[in-house]
Amino acid sequence: MNSFDLSGRSAVVTGGGQGIGEGIAKNLAAAGASVIVAARHVDRIERVAREINVAGGTAIAMATDVTDTAAVEALADAALDEFGGLHVWVNNAGGSPVRTSLSEIGDNEWETCLQLNLTAVWKGAVVAFERMKSGAIINITSPAGEVAVPGSGHYGAAKAGVNSLTKTLSLEFAPNVRVNGIAPGYVPTEVMMTALETDEDQLENMAQKRIPLKRLGTPDDMGSTAVYLASDAGSWVTGQTIKVAGGM
Repeated sequence: MNSFDLSGRSAVVTGGGQGIGEGIAKNLAAAGASVIVAARHVDRIERVAREINVAGGTAIAMATDVTDTAAVEALADAALDEFGGLHVWVNNAGGSPVRTSLSEIGDNEWETCLQLNLTAVWKGAVVAFERMKSGAIINITSPAGEVAVPGSGHYGAAKAGVNSLTKTLSLEFAPNVRVNGIAPGYVPTEVMMTALETDEDQLENMAQKRIPLKRLGTPDDMGSTAVYLASDAGSWVTGQTIKVAGGM
């Protein structure tokens, strides 16, 4: 199991204050990485960092707006200053609360969605690459990037762009930096339930009917996948987007 060990490496997780980002940050820390937990909500990232430290890991919190290039650069530099290097970068921040058809969405909602879910991923990946001697970049995308989701076409378009970025960046950043993606299925996070206008009980009922593995996903499911992609266990994997969705 030594190939999954991340001891001596540092990781940055954006959107790390809750849900999938929290699960990824905690799993990377459990595998030995020193983690910077980043997001806009200070209270949330401080809680996650504190829980990692109490559990025996190493983490700090850093308030970051991923749509601000200077803030993203400061986040990457913090990894160098605090931990002596940058080895893993997880572009997890994203989402959209807007549910409307593409014929009715406003220009501002469209631009805001792309700025957060696509442009920030590109910028984060480039900023990380410029500071990495070797390592792994992981982009959190969505099955909505591959299938039509009426009411979320703006979000799906952004995530389709992330899938394309992942492939291209994996070639441009090779051989020293690997770039992969994770496409989570139904994980009952606050962001997902708000976007789908549903609750966990309704999602669980859906899971029993539609998901072959008969359960919803968890942040830890995504976290363990991130450990694989970040570690030497995934050292011959790049340019791939892994769908972690219980068989859907």
